[in-house]
Amino acid sequence: MPAEPADDPRSWSADEAVSALYAAHWRRFVALASSLMGESASAEEVVADAFVTLHGRWNRLSDKGSAVAYLRTSVVNGARDVLRHRVVTDRRRPLPDPAPDGPEEHAVRAAEHRMVLGALDALPTRQREVLVLRYQGEMSEEDIAAALGISRGAVKTHAHRGLSALRTALSLEETP
Repeated sequence: MPAEPADDPRSWSADEAVSALYAAHWRRFVALASSLMGESASAEEVVADAFVTLHGRWNRLSDKGSAVAYLRTSVVNGARDVLRHRVVTDRRRPLPDPAPDGPEEHAVRAAEHRMVLGALDALPTRQREVLVLRYQGEMSEEDIAAALGISRGAVKTHAHRGLSALRTALSLEETP
C-alpha cells in the first residue's frame, strides 16, 4: 500500500522534516561528534549547526531521502573544523585538573577509558576518524569513504592499521 502524502518524509516541510530527524537522530549524532571531538559541549553545537543548515537548505536538497547522510557528513565535517581550530587554541591552554577519584570500580573504569582514549588520540588523524566513524558512528565502509572523501580500500587500510596500533599501544600499557 503506498504511503499517504503526509506520511512521505520527502513531502514534509522543512520544519516537519527537521523535527522528525532531530527526534530520531540527535543523540546518535551528538555521540558521533563527541567521539570525534573528545567532549560533548562543542559536539552539541556542531550537531545543532548541522540541523540548522539542513533546515535552511531543505527545499534545495535534491534527494530528501538522503537527509540523514547529509546530516552525518555535516556533523563529521563540523567536528573536523572544530578540531582544526582547537589545535591552535589548545597549545595555549593549560591542562585541566584530573577529576577526583570515586569508588574503586569507577576509578578502574575511568582509567581504562582514559587509556583507550589516549591510545586513540595517539593515532594518526585519518585512522582515528575511520575508527570513530566505524565503531561509534556505526557507519559502513562505503559511508565512511564518502564522508572522508577517500576510497573504500583506504578505509579498510586505515581501520586495520588503527586497530593494530590500538592493540599494540594498549598491550604495552598493560604490561608492568
